[in-house]
Amino acid sequence: MNEYLALELIRQRTTERHEEARRASLAHRLRLARRQRNRDEAIVRRPVPDYVDGTFLTIPEQVQAKHVEAVR
Repeated sequence: MNEYLALELIRQRTTERHEEARRASLAHRLRLARRQRNRDEAIVRRPVPDYVDGTFLTIPEQVQAKHVEAVR
């Protein structure tokens, strides 16, 4: 095979491999970004109601935590 032809084939194949690697890297980054977005959305989603009628359990503000004294 002509050496110039061989060099050109090698360059072409190298360019194709670099392009494949770039596409694979881009796809990987897109998958990671989608996973992170899904995690963030899961945190922000509306809370699940505590009762069947759709209301939430509320703690009365009158209830105060009792102070516990340290005993020696």
